[in-house]
Amino acid sequence: MNFKHLKKFMTVAAVLTLGLTTVLAGCGKQSDNSVKNIQNKKELVVGTSADFAPYDFTIVKNGKQQIVGYDMLLAHDIAKEMGVKKVKVVNMAFPSLINELQNKKVDVVMAGMAYTKQRAKVVSFSKPYEPHTGNYNYIIVSPKNKDKYKSISDLKGQTLGAQQSTAQEKSAKNQSKAKVVTESSLNTLAQELKNGTIDGIVCSYDNAKAYTSEDPNSYAIASNVKFKQGGKEAATRVAVRKDDKALLDKVNSAISKDRKSGKLNQLYQQALKLQIENKK
Repeated sequence: MNFKHLKKFMTVAAVLTLGLTTVLAGCGKQSDNSVKNIQNKKELVVGTSADFAPYDFTIVKNGKQQIVGYDMLLAHDIAKEMGVKKVKVVNMAFPSLINELQNKKVDVVMAGMAYTKQRAKVVSFSKPYEPHTGNYNYIIVSPKNKDKYKSISDLKGQTLGAQQSTAQEKSAKNQSKAKVVTESSLNTLAQELKNGTIDGIVCSYDNAKAYTSEDPNSYAIASNVKFKQGGKEAATRVAVRKDDKALLDKVNSAISKDRKSGKLNQLYQQALKLQIENKK
């Protein structure tokens, strides 16, 4: 091969190499259409577990069951941030939420969900959106046992319930020597406590207040015992798929705007009012 042909060959090879590199680079990087997809279908699909009042609960209005609460009110503001008016709510057991998110059955999870390291391996979390800070989990007991436990050590040998796959389950197992049983629904645990098959339920302050306010003859908050819950796990967040960075930006933008304007607290108070009215 003479020099002229060699030079031509090397030029063609360089072009082919550059083209192949460009194609491979394009294959390795996927475009983020998470917001565009929601805008195209004109609805935000929210996965929740509607047994976590005042965040998520059911009411009957005009003969039809509806899922309402703080999460649902905020979900409409998140949808509005993307120029979408409709919010579709999909109710399921709490432990199923992340799987359904990964399987693209829902766009976001809003279920009073707290950050955990395990969850953060498979989903991305938004900024915290609870209107207040809560660094403790509480124990609901029968009113007659309200003052029974003087310290966490007194829980040894007792049977505590916690909602499956929650920060409350982790608190109960890591901080006490009680026997911990889990259920997918807090309402199931509440019935078990009322029936006397468990001694208490570990739950958030919001849930503790909700159950004790609705049925003070059956439930009370243990006076002297609570579980520490600190750091990221003390805050409620929205979960999205790992690759949905554009959607996460919109979620965070909506939360930031509502926090700055004071609307987060307004939405929370609105949810509390609806919860109380629904129990009359």
